[in-house]
Amino acid sequence: MPPELRRAVPAVVFALLVPLGGAWAQGLLDDFFLAVENDRDREVRALVARGIGADSVDAAGDPAIVVAARSGSVRAAEVLLAAGAKPDARNRHGDTAMMLAALNGHLAIAKALRAQGASVRGPGWTPLIYAATGGHDEIVRWLLDEGAEINAASPNGTTALMMAARENRYATALLLIERGANVNHRNENGATALDWARRNDDAALVERLRRAGARG
Repeated sequence: MPPELRRAVPAVVFALLVPLGGAWAQGLLDDFFLAVENDRDREVRALVARGIGADSVDAAGDPAIVVAARSGSVRAAEVLLAAGAKPDARNRHGDTAMMLAALNGHLAIAKALRAQGASVRGPGWTPLIYAATGGHDEIVRWLLDEGAEINAASPNGTTALMMAARENRYATALLLIERGANVNHRNENGATALDWARRNDDAALVERLRRAGARG
């Protein structure tokens, strides 16, 4: 369908035709996700107005709000949330937009998600663990202030402090220790943050963990 004709199709008609899998409808969906990824908020708003669902999922299984969070597309995320996108929608890996915003250091998006009710907690891997993995201290502080559980563990027993130690995020590890992280927590293999600091030859962190009561 030519672009000029696409623009003339009412949203309600588009909504009926999308499930039919028309090539032109798929083209609009592709345009939508490209606009979200590149933070072209006006285009995202226009496509939503024409019938593209704010909770649409791409071929990789990522909801649009997750794509926006991963890409740092603040304006596009705000458009999607205003259009009713579910702030806690998960992709096929179980990641939420809040988790990917935390991992990639996108505090503005994390705050926008939180304003719409997104959780900073949850089962499994958490936004705090992801923020610590990326070494994003400002987000770590914000998440803790918002009620994130500092000692929450992933399914394999990994905590935010352990990921900070594993990824050589010294400043992040210090922040977590100062905020009361359990320095002796062990994962399913029995490893602690101290073990990871030793593996990375991080003498400064080893010493700091020991001063905080780490054993082993």
